[in-house]
Amino acid sequence: MRRDGKSCKINYIYTFLPAYLYTGRQLFIQELLTLFQWRILSMRYIGSGLERKYYPPTDEVAGFSVRPGKFLENGAIRVDEGVNFTIHSNGAKSCSLCLFHVGEHEPYATIPFPDSCRMGDTYSMVVYGLKPREFEYAYQFDGEYNPGKGLLFDKTKYILDPYARSVAGQEIWGKEKPAGERIYKARVVDGGYDWGNFKNTSLEPKDLIIYEMHVRGFTQDASSGIEHRGTYEGIREKIPYLLELGINAVELMPVFEFDETEDVRIVDGEKLLNYWGYSPVCFFSPNVAYASDTRAGKAGNEFRSLIHELNANGIEVILDVVFNHTAEGNEMGPCFSFKGIDNNIYYMLTPDGKYYNFSGCGNVMNCNHPIVQQFILECLRYWVVSYRVDGFRFDLASIMGRNEDGSPMSKPPLLQSLAFDPVLGNVKLIAEAWDAGGLYQVGSFPSWNRWAEWNGRYRDDMRCFLKGDYGMAQAAINRITGSFDLYGKENRGENATVNFLNCHDGFTLYDMYAYNQKHNEKNGWNNTDGANDNNSWNCGVEGDSDDPEVLELRNRLRKNAFAILMCSRGAAMFLAGDEFCNTQFGNNNAYCQDNIISWLDWNRKEEYHEMFEFCKFMIQLRKKHPILRGRSGPSGCGFPEVSIHNKTAWNSNCGPDTRTIGIMFAGRTAGNREDDIIYIGVNAFWEKEEVQLPKLPLGRKWHIIMNTEFEHTPETDYHRLTNWVTKDTLLMYPRSVVIAIVDKY
Repeated sequence: MRRDGKSCKINYIYTFLPAYLYTGRQLFIQELLTLFQWRILSMRYIGSGLERKYYPPTDEVAGFSVRPGKFLENGAIRVDEGVNFTIHSNGAKSCSLCLFHVGEHEPYATIPFPDSCRMGDTYSMVVYGLKPREFEYAYQFDGEYNPGKGLLFDKTKYILDPYARSVAGQEIWGKEKPAGERIYKARVVDGGYDWGNFKNTSLEPKDLIIYEMHVRGFTQDASSGIEHRGTYEGIREKIPYLLELGINAVELMPVFEFDETEDVRIVDGEKLLNYWGYSPVCFFSPNVAYASDTRAGKAGNEFRSLIHELNANGIEVILDVVFNHTAEGNEMGPCFSFKGIDNNIYYMLTPDGKYYNFSGCGNVMNCNHPIVQQFILECLRYWVVSYRVDGFRFDLASIMGRNEDGSPMSKPPLLQSLAFDPVLGNVKLIAEAWDAGGLYQVGSFPSWNRWAEWNGRYRDDMRCFLKGDYGMAQAAINRITGSFDLYGKENRGENATVNFLNCHDGFTLYDMYAYNQKHNEKNGWNNTDGANDNNSWNCGVEGDSDDPEVLELRNRLRKNAFAILMCSRGAAMFLAGDEFCNTQFGNNNAYCQDNIISWLDWNRKEEYHEMFEFCKFMIQLRKKHPILRGRSGPSGCGFPEVSIHNKTAWNSNCGPDTRTIGIMFAGRTAGNREDDIIYIGVNAFWEKEEVQLPKLPLGRKWHIIMNTEFEHTPETDYHRLTNWVTKDTLLMYPRSVVIAIVDKY
């Protein structure tokens, strides 16, 4: 190969083999295509020695030197002496790059992409002389405007880069944009971070003890006692607390950039924001306002440092991601991103160009269109490669299995692609297996043995059983033993279910036994928002009470619930603050409450210290006994792996009025020479019950290690306090849980 009379020797092995080994055949082919594309565009050779590079000829456009860019590198990235901008649109006739001075709302330059910088539907251009810290950018697309056909091109609108790594103007939490200035611009940031010899923890799904938290709400209240409240750094400061508690995974509510002020309202003098963040503005950018250092590029690395340190301490990071809708809303909503790029591709539209609304938030992403599939795959790969996250929980994931006309698909191509993607191979994929359009797929979500599910059936069945509802005993046994009635038919086992009783959406654990009804008046919708089917019980008094009997009953019920969650097979998840009885004062839909309703009140950790110590104990018990989490090898004493003992040993019958159940797990884990046998007794009845445990082989005896009837301290001798009627029969108190293990005489 010759250029300008010079011989050019390219060592393909050293150039491409590392990329092949690191990212696989697909990215290797992309590198080759990029080289050939550049050659097609009349490349010339410049440089000498080890610094040799190829550059196509440059053009002068709007006073800037430009050249065709890297068509396979979406977004804006630094290159030598410039910035590469790549974006694609199927329906646009042309595209222009708009450059803004930092903080300004009118561009100082508009650069149309020349024909040489367009290949197919992709626009890619390197602009020389740009310094990333000195500008912000957006795009303008020209094309047909015909809402009836779903076409919304408007060359006057500034369009945010969907692949932007940072969104400008979002640095200060709660700062409203002036009227008429709600435009979103992107910043170019470095992705450089030294991960060293980092290695993800790669826990099995069934071994997870997931702690669901809101980045801001976890530490925003002054009672958190840390320096960087409400930030990624604030969570890092609390890692010693997480280690003390014993959890091994955190599930972060949305961290993709969102605008908390998009629907700002004042209700009873309180500013209400889009606090939860389930309304994404940009999928590739971390929320800058969650960073303690909001300077350009700092937020991403602060978040990476948090993930790095959490993993170094054995705690995985799962991101709650929202691919079912965006902040652009319906036909009444703004146009700042996908609407202005390819509205009829990125969103599900009715035949007359309106928006389907299976999300309940105005629009629905058209997830199974090939272009949208590609976008979502690239996004998730980015967070895995660049941020090393361990998993994703997909909000309203059933939407991702709908066809372009909204109908459910038996084998959704997006879900299948995610299940088999090589970069995502070891990443947890957790579906919220329902949507607001009525599609409920718990137990039937398309999985390919890769997808796990938030087990909504576990939440509902166990809440009902634990408060003593009629006819729920068999359902409770099914949930505690791994929900094989839901997942066994595909042999998905315990790795398929994420068991939970409480999450961000609904009552906290404390409120579940303090309120019969939701109390969402402060949301400003006359208490019409939020779920009505809470399956909660106030123990006779709505809200706060000073009645000792009510308080004692509530405390026992909370401990019952947490104990059973920790003894149920499959992953366990609970809401941050439940371990010390955090309350939302009966609000079961606190999506807009950026205040003490949603923030953790760390003062309650001292007030409810017994509950905190009890939760620590139960988490350690779960870790110590793998048979609580999933199947193991056969026991040496001949007991079945799972057996049922409802009031009398080996009685598995469940009548409609059965409210007392016993479950025994028995087995041996790898390398364990001794049997591990645990009995869990649950009396959801309001009277005392005699409960017979299975007889043990000679030389073995039952030992009670937990009984919610009694106050928990590290020194509590539950076995001595428990009332034994005979050697194998104990007296269970009303509405209580006992756990027994086998000891040697």
